[in-house]
Amino acid sequence: VQLVESGGGLVQAGGSLRLSCAASGTSSSFNVMGWYRQAPGKQRELVAQLTRAGAINYGDSVTGRFTLSRDNAKNTVYLDMNRLKPEDTAVYYCNARTMLNNYWGQGTQVTVSS
Repeated sequence: VQLVESGGGLVQAGGSLRLSCAASGTSSSFNVMGWYRQAPGKQRELVAQLTRAGAINYGDSVTGRFTLSRDNAKNTVYLDMNRLKPEDTAVYYCNARTMLNNYWGQGTQVTVSS
């Protein structure tokens, strides 16, 4: 299984970015897909995750600004990030879980300048 991330980059505060994560190498759908992030010197934290049934959890710091969506047929999740803040700067990691396995992408850098 491979998680391929795209969409990171440099943006000014108040701007927007869209991250995508496509899963390949499996014919099965994941139970949960989403994003975590890790800033320098900090622990990895949940950004947003979505279950196959459609339930979504957001981290407190992104609620109301970020939107997670999923294309089950393509095993792909999208993270729309709006009103970005400098404190959103981090490496963003795609995560996908089945009943037995937990997968991570390689990470994509998001940098928000003030």
